[in-house]
Amino acid sequence: MPEGHTLHRLAAYFAENYGGRRLRVSSPQGRFADGARLLDRRALVESEAHGKQLFLGFDSGSWLRVHLGLYGAWTFGDAAGERSLGAPRAEGAGERALERDEEGFVVPPAPAGAVRARFVSSTGWADLRGPSACVVLTAAEKEAAQAALGDDPLRADADPDRPWRTIQRSRTTIAALLMRQDVIAGVGNIYRAESLFRAGIDPYRPGRDLTREQWDALWADLAGLLRDGVRDGRIITTRPADRSDPGPGPVPRSEAFYVCYRTGEPCRVCQAEIRSAELAGRTLYWCPKCQPS
Repeated sequence: MPEGHTLHRLAAYFAENYGGRRLRVSSPQGRFADGARLLDRRALVESEAHGKQLFLGFDSGSWLRVHLGLYGAWTFGDAAGERSLGAPRAEGAGERALERDEEGFVVPPAPAGAVRARFVSSTGWADLRGPSACVVLTAAEKEAAQAALGDDPLRADADPDRPWRTIQRSRTTIAALLMRQDVIAGVGNIYRAESLFRAGIDPYRPGRDLTREQWDALWADLAGLLRDGVRDGRIITTRPADRSDPGPGPVPRSEAFYVCYRTGEPCRVCQAEIRSAELAGRTLYWCPKCQPS
């Protein structure tokens, strides 16, 4: 499932490439046909992310809420070719000549697979496949959907005091709390494990056992890691000093994480064996020496 940095990249992409343009909206698969009719030929005027959800606002006052879930993905196409964001991520064909219809909309290729929603502008197209949610909302419904989410460290309106009020009185493990989107929006399995390692916090520690100083440091580090993810287009959590090559070049995927997907391997810092276990429905990774109980 894409984590929060990907959704903020998507929001920025829509704003830059589709903002202010009328869109032809359809549902080749048919499951979004009613919603597509509400948005068809309306202009996209706003684009924002909150946690793992994308909200697209139209000049009619309607909003589209998209949650990619585990299997959703966006594919974008224009004169430069095709590329995707979500799961799986892929690069498609290279540059192509674009045709336009009598209204000036691009004529995209025939949809491949189960395309839930297709958006076509004068310069390109976007296909949405496999989302867990794709629904048109009123402005009031959009506000209610966001009110049910926790604070997103990447948003300007985020307030670390709000999640702290839940965490400081909870017996639930901090690793489980970090995955709750109604507590902190946008943190997924990788960010929770890596941020807890970087903070030296035992993932099984109850939330109420964290100090406010620890929470503030954890929140600040999460915000920084998420911002790096928006900038880089991928998650990199290792510090240069803990990589085999600390130079300024690209970070190999094999050295991007401290603990995630490294069960049984030596810790990059202390050489202890990385452990894993299921927690909150996902595989948790940690170092028992760097994150003592």
